[in-house]
Amino acid sequence: MNDDLSKRRLGRGLAALIGEMDQPTPVDAGRPGVNPDRMVPIEFISRNPKNPRRYFDETELYDLASSIRQHGIVQPVVVRTVSIDRYEIIAGERRWRAAQLAGLIEIPVIVRDVDDKTALEIAIVENVQRADLNPLEEALGYEQLIAEHGYTQNDLGEIIGKSRSHVANSLRLLKLPEPVRDMLAGGSLSAGHARALVSTSDPAALARTIVAKGMSVRDAERLAQNDIKAQNDPRPAAARKDEKDSDTLALERTLSDTLGLDVTINHRGSGGQVKISYKTLEQLEEICRLLERR
Repeated sequence: MNDDLSKRRLGRGLAALIGEMDQPTPVDAGRPGVNPDRMVPIEFISRNPKNPRRYFDETELYDLASSIRQHGIVQPVVVRTVSIDRYEIIAGERRWRAAQLAGLIEIPVIVRDVDDKTALEIAIVENVQRADLNPLEEALGYEQLIAEHGYTQNDLGEIIGKSRSHVANSLRLLKLPEPVRDMLAGGSLSAGHARALVSTSDPAALARTIVAKGMSVRDAERLAQNDIKAQNDPRPAAARKDEKDSDTLALERTLSDTLGLDVTINHRGSGGQVKISYKTLEQLEEICRLLERR
């Protein structure tokens, strides 16, 4: 079986398994082809250290814990066996954390025998589909699958149900310095704000300006474009003219988001130039494929 076919089938398999996880199931019920749910002491369960999700809102956890005290855990946590009577979470870490806050001694689980690779894939797909990851966690999850398991951006797009450009734009966030990543993870910057800063001279300083002034994404893009132009123009600010209008900047942003690559538009009289920057042969091949479809 070739790699492309196996990864497409894997994507469908993950989707089916995640759909199965979403079905609330009585603890003592069994279904053909599915391991029966069981109750496991909570101290016998540990988190998956490679789970891309790192941030859990404390208020939401306490709200969930309150609900669990009243109604119990309706949806079992999905785990895998790591040793005798020891389990590692595949999906459902938030419920496990809230159950600890609620003081539960044991929780219902579904056991799945999967390897490290599949456990990571399920964790990422499940979190992405439920929008549980912040943009930085999502990007780190994609990077992990690419680095550790050889996925391409196209592979990931097919498996998670997103476009290749969405994956590419997510990965661009990892070029940002740590202070900007922290703002992104904490929610003070959106992914749109952060993407605009990737090619600027001082992303951290611009990010602080954006947050302090409460700028919109469009305003942040304009701020970033002015910075990038200043980098490429050695003349003093007073000598610069013909700044790009907002429509041109918006078009650059739209094309960049569509391609997942940096796009620059320069007008020259009645004509002009469109510049698409790529860093890998895979990105160049994708540009060629898009042009061939036209």
